[in-house]
Amino acid sequence: MSASAGATRQSRLAWLDALRGFAALCVVFDHGSTLLLLPARSFLYQWLNLGQYGVFVFFLVSGYIVPASLERKGSVRGFWISRAFRLYPMFLAGLVLSAVAYKTGHGTIDNAGAHRPTAVLGWLFMLQNLNAGLNVPVVTWTLSFEMVFYLLLAALFSWGVHRRSGWYATAFAVGAVALGGVLPMAGIATWSSGPGAGPLVLNAVTDVLILAGLVLALSSRSWLVKGGASLAALVAMVLLTFNQQYPYPWSGCVILALMFSGTAIYRAERGLRGDDPPAPPDHGGLRAGAGVRAWWYRVQERHTPLLYGIVVVLVLALATVAGIWHGARYGHHWQVQWTTSVLLAGATFGVGLAVRRWRVPGWCAWLGMISYSVYLLHPLVFNVYRSIPVLHHRHTMPDQVLFFAGLVAVIIGLSALTYYLIEKPMQRLGHRVAARFPNATETPPGDSASGLTDGEPVAADRSASSSSAVAGGSGGSP
Repeated sequence: MSASAGATRQSRLAWLDALRGFAALCVVFDHGSTLLLLPARSFLYQWLNLGQYGVFVFFLVSGYIVPASLERKGSVRGFWISRAFRLYPMFLAGLVLSAVAYKTGHGTIDNAGAHRPTAVLGWLFMLQNLNAGLNVPVVTWTLSFEMVFYLLLAALFSWGVHRRSGWYATAFAVGAVALGGVLPMAGIATWSSGPGAGPLVLNAVTDVLILAGLVLALSSRSWLVKGGASLAALVAMVLLTFNQQYPYPWSGCVILALMFSGTAIYRAERGLRGDDPPAPPDHGGLRAGAGVRAWWYRVQERHTPLLYGIVVVLVLALATVAGIWHGARYGHHWQVQWTTSVLLAGATFGVGLAVRRWRVPGWCAWLGMISYSVYLLHPLVFNVYRSIPVLHHRHTMPDQVLFFAGLVAVIIGLSALTYYLIEKPMQRLGHRVAARFPNATETPPGDSASGLTDGEPVAADRSASSSSAVAGGSGGSP
């Protein structure tokens, strides 16, 4: 690849990296301000929960870029190889560092030592928040929702119906409103400090089913790919619907609605027609009804960005209504925070999209590149601070600002270290591994590389991988 091509791709993706970096800082403030800068937190959180807002921004970004990665690869196999090498190495590092911190007295793990086999099985596919598992570090609950999106996306892709993102976003948003008040929390099994085989059995069964589905999805036969991807996605959707451990019963539907909205924005930006029927052939006369289909095809071809824009606005409105209605028991203050988090997240992504061709400062894009490490490591750094009593004497506000800035500097420094020593090398290894395994399946009809990008260079591998940092951008205070 030429240097100019690489620079072009980097500039096209810099605005997404900048959004990730900004969202990561919001999440860091959300967790760190419970220790320092409490007056600032009390003032800001009258209207906005920065952690929740950061999460929603992350999921919009992830929905925007991850489907593009799958479509660019044109292979479920290549997609999962990329995801595995992008997510698991740093996830395992986070688990090890959490264990070290706990053993040395500088960290906490809920119910540490209880149900260890259950915990391990819950971590196997990063579905611990849905699979009666243990979130370690505590912020990894968002990875479970991200993984459900990946499984669902791979299944839709295998059937060639992945481009109907507007319909999916709307359906999940409607589901959040209609079902958010009746869906159970931990309706199948839950993590517990007491004895019991329920969580272990649930984790074992779901892991076996998902593993079987993924093995089939990585095969070279189309019908096996479809069946395997569908099995894995079905299991994940059952868990998301009936066994969420955190945060709210309607969260799964809202998060998937936001992620598919990100995909809809991606298609709207490029004028991609995700829901339109193919133009009917003209053999000297149109069949009955074909004229209407041809008219609708032309309408969508001309007004696709507008149609998708309406979908996104509708989804944001429905997500807001779902939280206000079903979260009434949390009080007016919570409802205000939910409303501002959803709407400002959508507005933030819209602003980023509007100025995407502006020059982005290099440090903003760089912060977004390391945001997955920032997400995983920042609670560990704050736990170390919390475990040292000598640091907790009453500070003046200037001192708190300095302490907080120092902690953020440590977080960024450690995150840069893990990015360059763990994330980046493993991403490169993943690219080499994927190159040794040619595409297992043909690209679904209509998804040629040129069609996907509307004549523009496809998103760089870095974008697809670093966009998974969205999963890491967990906010909300577990």
